[in-house]
Amino acid sequence: MEQIKMIGLDLDGTLLNEKKELLPYTRQVLEKAIAQGIIVLVATGRPCSGIPEEVRAIQGMRYALTMNGARIYDLAQGNTLINHPLPYEAARKALEITKKYDTLQEAYIGEEVFSEEKGLRNLSKYHRNPHMWDYVRATRTPVSSMLEWYTKTQKDADKLQLLFADMDARTAAWRELEQVPELVLSGSLGNNIEINAAGVNKGVGMLELGKLLGIRREEIMACGDSDNDLDMLREVGLGVAMGNAGETVKAVADYVTETNEEEGVAKAVERFALRGGKTC
Repeated sequence: MEQIKMIGLDLDGTLLNEKKELLPYTRQVLEKAIAQGIIVLVATGRPCSGIPEEVRAIQGMRYALTMNGARIYDLAQGNTLINHPLPYEAARKALEITKKYDTLQEAYIGEEVFSEEKGLRNLSKYHRNPHMWDYVRATRTPVSSMLEWYTKTQKDADKLQLLFADMDARTAAWRELEQVPELVLSGSLGNNIEINAAGVNKGVGMLELGKLLGIRREEIMACGDSDNDLDMLREVGLGVAMGNAGETVKAVADYVTETNEEEGVAKAVERFALRGGKTC
């Protein structure tokens, strides 16, 4: 097997436990990998502003793939390396299609996430994990009507997110949205739909960053648990599914590690990337 030179890590359900914590041993393993010259980065659907401070504080973590690959940052330089926005007209069409459903509509633009006020007031209806509520409230800018607000801004979005109260509504909305060729759909929470520009996903993003840094596909490893990680696990040289991942995700992976509660990321990094074995 090729020596691993870059590792992309999903956050929710992967690097973080169910309480949205980075556990100490995982941090220790990642810092050892970085000390050995391996590039370690988050590969998340969240915006850069949504990366927890304890993750940002990992010594030597320089890059971040955010919004499913729509924007990749050099954190050390404070600039965007890669950006693939969702064109305004396509994003507006998606918001028009889904406005009739009981959904919390969100638009990710750069560092900000704009959410409909009425949905934020009833957050537990759309976000099922209570450990997400404080994070969401702290990182959202409320707007009274997403479609009206977005029509006035006329900006390209990095990503849209739709959170559904009813799974039948999600299924119906997905069928409508997949008829729009400018959109690519994925999900990470079970009851959500994430929308990026066609051709944008975490896998493409990881390979693009690798090319910029002179790292080949075979030298890239990634860990994930959700549907928005599928392309990443397929595209990289070594795709690792978490033990808590769904069967669809496990099926495309090269290896299945332990769950996020059991620090499966740390164990996979030790097994496949660290030189000299375990940290202790």
